[in-house]
Amino acid sequence: MGSPLGARPGVPAGALNHPAQAGGTHLPPGYLAGAGLPQRGPQTATRGQRIGLLLGAVAALLVGIWLFSPILTPFVLAGCIAYFLDPPTTRLARLGVPRGFASFLMILAVCAVALVALLLLYPLLISQAGVLLQRLPAYAARIGEGVRDLLAAASERLGPDVLNSRLQDLAVNQTGAILGYVATTAAQFVGGASGLLSVGYALFTYAVVTPVVGFYLLRDWPRMVLRVESWLPRRYTATARSLGRDMDRVLSAWLRGQLICCGLLAVYYAVALQAVGLELGLLVGLLSGLLSFIPYVGSMTGLVTALLLALGQFGAWQGVALVAGVFVFGQMIEGYVIYPRLLGDRVELHAVWVIFALFAGGVAFGFLGVLLAVPMAAAIGVVARHWLRRYLASPLYLDPPRTGTGA
Repeated sequence: MGSPLGARPGVPAGALNHPAQAGGTHLPPGYLAGAGLPQRGPQTATRGQRIGLLLGAVAALLVGIWLFSPILTPFVLAGCIAYFLDPPTTRLARLGVPRGFASFLMILAVCAVALVALLLLYPLLISQAGVLLQRLPAYAARIGEGVRDLLAAASERLGPDVLNSRLQDLAVNQTGAILGYVATTAAQFVGGASGLLSVGYALFTYAVVTPVVGFYLLRDWPRMVLRVESWLPRRYTATARSLGRDMDRVLSAWLRGQLICCGLLAVYYAVALQAVGLELGLLVGLLSGLLSFIPYVGSMTGLVTALLLALGQFGAWQGVALVAGVFVFGQMIEGYVIYPRLLGDRVELHAVWVIFALFAGGVAFGFLGVLLAVPMAAAIGVVARHWLRRYLASPLYLDPPRTGTGA
């Protein structure tokens, strides 16, 4: 049969009864669909809708982190563990091991290593903390004497007009006040019941929640990645996939290389400081190595702490020089051997950007912010470089300057 009278191809006959259609007026997209009539052709998202979707997703993420920050730390830590263990788990799965069993083996291995390290280091660290509390008053007195001798020697060289006796007494008194505050704070933290309870609660939470969540995340990691990829807007799937690969490359290189570097430096500083005779060398060395994930800040903090403890213990500049030599040699190994071999040019995260991200994350969300700082810094860096490349290839940058006297 033919089409109804007056009907247009692809337009229902009843649609012509509408006044706008009868008068030949062109209807906007979506008008017929809103009136319960079928619409011809797919809808196209506007630029404002795309920007709104992006800003809404970022805002929802930030609000979620802000609302649930008190409970997110073990979950984020579990996500970091799953991300770190995904490559070896994938290799086991390719060899024929079921993904769930391979994930269980990986999590079990991490828990075993953590338990052995805790059983071996916990008594040593507790004894070192006891030595610190016991010797801290004597250390403070010796450091005060060392500061006084140093100021006296500087006064002899520079003259009393530059460093008079009043300024020397002020410097010594301020040093004593700072050391006394540090001693009081350390004693309250180690000896306080609330501090022990909070530490015990944190250890229980991380020992129970983190491994369980880490196992499920590691087992389902490929499916979660595919599911998130299926949610990406089809228009930007290729770009988002390319950016995701770049983020993974930068983040994995930094994370895995930095963890190995921190472990090697912690072992070196602990053994070397114990070898030169520093009583608290194990504690200071381990903390110095673990804090090395903050570029320059961790090593400088460990150096200043070790020098003060050496001055308080030895009371002579020879011992202080030995401790300084340990850190100088450690920095040479870190800068010329460890980092070039383990990281090289694969990490596109500048040290200043990492320091800013870690401090900003710590101020905003505490320890949770520190965990999220480097992934966020890597993501922002990759996106910024992507937009920079687009800008450098766009007419906005390549547009030549106007010549002549014309407007």
